[in-house]
Amino acid sequence: MHMKLKVIITGVTGMVGEGVLHECIHHPAVESILIVGRRTSGVTHPKVKELLVKDFFSLDEIKPGLQGYNACFFCLGVSAVGMKEADYEKMTYQLTMHFATLLSSINPGMSFSYISGSGTDSSEKGRPMWARVKGKTENHLAALPFKAVYLFRPGYMQPTVGLKNTLKYYRYIGWMYPGLRFLFPGFVTTLKELGLAMIEASSAGYEKKIIEVKDIVKLAARSKVK
Repeated sequence: MHMKLKVIITGVTGMVGEGVLHECIHHPAVESILIVGRRTSGVTHPKVKELLVKDFFSLDEIKPGLQGYNACFFCLGVSAVGMKEADYEKMTYQLTMHFATLLSSINPGMSFSYISGSGTDSSEKGRPMWARVKGKTENHLAALPFKAVYLFRPGYMQPTVGLKNTLKYYRYIGWMYPGLRFLFPGFVTTLKELGLAMIEASSAGYEKKIIEVKDIVKLAARSKVK
């Protein structure tokens, strides 16, 4: 059974969030979409509403507008490059948990999908700083009282053609995608597949919380929209 989704999406001014939003707009399982962000996305569509927030650590003013949704696709994130661990933890762990904790208290029937990354460290003890922080975030999200929590760990993602927020370096390496997918099938997917996988897991459920690349491909293939 596929449940109809009323989705909250964050991070749509980034490449991943924009790609996930694109799939939600075109997927029949998604009835409505609430974009939550600091600045307007510029997206207009009958399915889409937008809620602007000045500070993700101060959500009281927008709390009423977050009620009544049954899925959240949390695509907001920052790169760890050049960041101190305390700053990265604030913008990754603390920000995510603040938003997710509020949602779990007002939408108990919600599924929460989080974009983590391939190589995330569930032990929280490994050497790469970003992997420890992402692991801590995953672990604490999984403990929140949501209906379900899905922790997506994509690797390389081939961008969706025509979207405006694609990172520039993909223009130079995108041509390598067919070869990369052949050589590293457990690390390479498309942004379209990620979006479809998030919709499929939230709509129909999935037996795993941690969603690796092979699971993303499986869920995307299972989706009714190809």
